[in-house]
Amino acid sequence: MTRHDAKAALITAAVKEWYDFYDVKPDDQASEALCNAALGFIRSGHETSDDVATLLIGLFVGKWSTRVNAPTSHAVH
Repeated sequence: MTRHDAKAALITAAVKEWYDFYDVKPDDQASEALCNAALGFIRSGHETSDDVATLLIGLFVGKWSTRVNAPTSHAVH
């Protein structure tokens, strides 16, 4: 398994654990937010899917927390 494959597997496992924890169906918007956050956690030095999943579960509390309200940063007041 290449390093890229290992990272992809770690992200997949962590995101799946988030979906399982909150018992919600996967969707593209939530998956994109979760995968981006997971990649950031990995870049910060977290190396296990359990660590990344725990951080995702704490940061994104339920499906609605994966939604972005404003289409651009200029729309935020």
